[in-house]
Amino acid sequence: MSDTEEQEYEEEQPEEEAAEEEEEEEERPKPSRPVVPPLIPPKIPEGERVDFDDIHRKRMEKDLLELQTLIDVHFEQRKKEEEELVALKERIERRRSERAEQQRFRTEKERERQAKLAEEKMRKEEEEAKKRAEDDAKKKKVLSNMGAHFG
Repeated sequence: MSDTEEQEYEEEQPEEEAAEEEEEEEERPKPSRPVVPPLIPPKIPEGERVDFDDIHRKRMEKDLLELQTLIDVHFEQRKKEEEELVALKERIERRRSERAEQQRFRTEKERERQAKLAEEKMRKEEEEAKKRAEDDAKKKKVLSNMGAHFG
């Protein structure tokens, strides 16, 4: 390759990279900012007299309009965020109350289960005591019968 060919090749690469970057930028979604209406730049008369006050006034109007637009966007965004925050707080509070209700329900179920277990245990103990008493009564009866026959 000659020197001129190398220079041409090097110049083509930045152009290709720039084209690729532009394509990537087009693929990405543009941020949703309010579009400031395009203002026409003040026309400078071709004569010797230039009205700098007019140029300054138009520049100030443009800056003021842009600033007002930015302020409006800021407060709209802030309002949205405030609404989202309120919704989030409501959702948290609702979830908290649901969890408290579930916890209360579980506690009540556990209490009922414990009461049933205690009742079942007492019933079994009473049955066992009654059975033991009957067995003891039978043994005494058998022993008294045996004592009456041998005596």
